[in-house]
Amino acid sequence: MLTLNRYLTYTVVAIALAALPFVVDATLGRAWVRIIDVALLFVMLALGLNIVVGFAGLLDLGYIAFFAVGAYSYALLASPQFGIHWSFLALLPLGALMAGVFGILLGAPTLKLRGDYIAIVTLGFGEIIRIFLNNLNRPINITNGPQGITLIDPLHLGGVSLNKTYEIAGLTIAPVHSYYFVFLICALLTIVLSRRLESSRIGRAWVAIREDELAAGAMGINTRDMKLLAFALGATFGGVAGGLFASFQGFISPESFTLHDSIMVLCMVVLGGMGNVWGVVVGAVLLTALPEALRYIGPLQQQWFGRVVVDPADLRMLLFGLALVLMMLLRPAGLWPSKIRRRELTGEKNGG
Repeated sequence: MLTLNRYLTYTVVAIALAALPFVVDATLGRAWVRIIDVALLFVMLALGLNIVVGFAGLLDLGYIAFFAVGAYSYALLASPQFGIHWSFLALLPLGALMAGVFGILLGAPTLKLRGDYIAIVTLGFGEIIRIFLNNLNRPINITNGPQGITLIDPLHLGGVSLNKTYEIAGLTIAPVHSYYFVFLICALLTIVLSRRLESSRIGRAWVAIREDELAAGAMGINTRDMKLLAFALGATFGGVAGGLFASFQGFISPESFTLHDSIMVLCMVVLGGMGNVWGVVVGAVLLTALPEALRYIGPLQQQWFGRVVVDPADLRMLLFGLALVLMMLLRPAGLWPSKIRRRELTGEKNGG
């Protein structure tokens, strides 16, 4: 009976996810379907950062750099920039590999660092990558500098291009709908991989390093290799998300990968619940949708007061920041924390 209930639950969830973009399109508009697509990309990013911060306990403030590496790996080889138009089946793994290599390059100098020092080094790494991309347009133009790369190829599945609109059985499939299903599949695969890693021997080693690195080393865990593996795997997830982002946007520039974006991804992990995969998913979805929902403050002011009293952009970020502060005061472990972190912050006993 439990198995039957589980299958029924999975079936209902699958139907709801399949219908979601069309329902949202009909009720809230196509712009919100695009926001859902972006939220799925941030789910992948946040889960990658959760490996580094949530599982291994390594504070990474430059994570968006791996997103940039994946995006530029795709864009440079699927655009008129070099006149190369490789298939995404080759470019996405290549972007993941490149991001993983950069993850190891970042992790290697931080092996003997802890706490705030790791944060400073990773922050610097993220800014180095952004500035490097911004200036790599002379003497040889590789990244096109601050102008960015345009006309990036969309995803092609067989003879189907995801940037075109199709009619199937009277149902209009717009590009945002097509990308939704691709991003959903990638996000679900990322969730499954994260869950498997969490319960694996590697995941338990990461948790041991996070709790007490000296004790973990004394118990025989190779802390150096485990920390490098955390950086590499987390960066790999970011690289895949970056490639998908480049194909979705059709344009990227260094300004798409700023420190602000790194902080936002970190907020998703902390707000959702560090170390808990489902909590991180919730945090990513909320922090993608909430700032967009707060854009409606401007029209509401016009409706209530007859004029805009406070600039919507300023008020939106003020309310967004206030919401984060309140959450950290009321739920310091996050919306859906892992059991271990909840015990750490509340003093709850194992059996309680």
